[in-house]
Amino acid sequence: MEKIVFQPEGEDPVEFYVLEQTRIGGIDYILVTDTEEDDAEALILRDRSQSGEAEALYEIVTEDEELNAVAAVFENMLEDVDLS
Repeated sequence: MEKIVFQPEGEDPVEFYVLEQTRIGGIDYILVTDTEEDDAEALILRDRSQSGEAEALYEIVTEDEELNAVAAVFENMLEDVDLS
């Protein structure tokens, strides 16, 4: 499983494992978790960076409609994952 490091401004780096990624409506999303355990908490992150930027800029998806739609896509991609 790929591990990535996020560096929030003014905070310590945070490591996440990337479970899956997808592109919906021209927007890239990644499904990440902070551990490889089976019952880990997962986050869906949206790529907010502009095309051609050297580093990606991700934010947590919090809007319910978008979160539910993207979660459904990830659940279909990963049959053994329940994001409810």
